[in-house]
Amino acid sequence: MKELVEVIAKALVDNPDEVTVTEKENGRNLTIELHVAPTDMGKVIGKQGRIAKAIRTVVKAAAMEDDNRRVDVDII
Repeated sequence: MKELVEVIAKALVDNPDEVTVTEKENGRNLTIELHVAPTDMGKVIGKQGRIAKAIRTVVKAAAMEDDNRRVDVDII
């Protein structure tokens, strides 16, 4: 999941070198934290959060197919 979020985020931003993704696992829950440069925050979130919602939807679909666990994506 970490790699998926990283590839999507790097394709969206102007500063792909500043994209970092970390995973925190807690039982069946997985939290993925996406860190981007402050100037790229708007590109990752999108108008009215549409891009962020799309990223979360793709990751949740991949997680359901992979191992049926709950995944949250936090953009920091």
